[in-house]
Amino acid sequence: MSDSMDVFDRDLIRCRRKRAAAAFVAHDFLFREVGGRLVSRLEDIRQRFPIALELGCRTGVLAELVGDRGGIECLVRSELSEAMAQQAVAQWPSALTVIADEEQLPFRAGLFDLVMSNLVLHWVNDLPGTLVQAHRVLKPDGLFLASMVGGHSLSELRTALAVAESAEVGGGARIAPFIADVSTAGTLLQRAGFAMQVVDCDTITVLYTDPMHLLRDLRGTGESNAARKRRRTPLRRGILQAALDHYRIVHKDSEGRVPATFQILYLTAWATERSQPQKRPHGCIDNKGHTG
Repeated sequence: MSDSMDVFDRDLIRCRRKRAAAAFVAHDFLFREVGGRLVSRLEDIRQRFPIALELGCRTGVLAELVGDRGGIECLVRSELSEAMAQQAVAQWPSALTVIADEEQLPFRAGLFDLVMSNLVLHWVNDLPGTLVQAHRVLKPDGLFLASMVGGHSLSELRTALAVAESAEVGGGARIAPFIADVSTAGTLLQRAGFAMQVVDCDTITVLYTDPMHLLRDLRGTGESNAARKRRRTPLRRGILQAALDHYRIVHKDSEGRVPATFQILYLTAWATERSQPQKRPHGCIDNKGHTG
């Protein structure tokens, strides 16, 4: 793998998912919100998908949300973390769950009618290669449906950390880099061999009573920065406090809440040409999953 495709530490991602597995349900509201918006797109499609694959199932949230939508009769789930996979099996034992890296899919070509992924692909190093593999394992006329975090996410936190650390010398970013350009994601789908690719974007604003709760949610879901060029020195208490103070002062609303903005990219594509799905509405939720 070239240096340009070795952005994230996959072993660290696996370790963080292991750490987060047991208490993931206490922090998974964003996964549920985005997953619900993702699978609702199946309601717009008359075609049934008897054999489906989920990439990066975490603790099984997406399988729960899919229910009987899409006519899925057999669901196969892959997960990088064994601890997360065990939680998924406990939640939905009827689905086949395998330990596998999203970058190295162990499935034969043309096996699945549907490939789904919810908030996983932003941590993949070789996204073009992963999309090629997803296309390979789909049957002709198969559907690829995924969501991923975009690069404009957590702008408030990025700014607060940058301001607090402005006096520091050297170091790297505290928040990982992700794809932010809708057209770039669409081009990657096209190059992977998909047809009728559609990429659209939601901006979801989560409202917190305190920015420290955001940091706890990121840790609780295993979503802390895993970029290889991340700053390795621990965040000193004084700098963290300065960042949190900046966050509160600049961003709090009239009720004392602070926003955390997430850019979510939705990728829809077919192994052969299909009608274009409809875009989903934007929205705002709090960290309990309530819309508003």
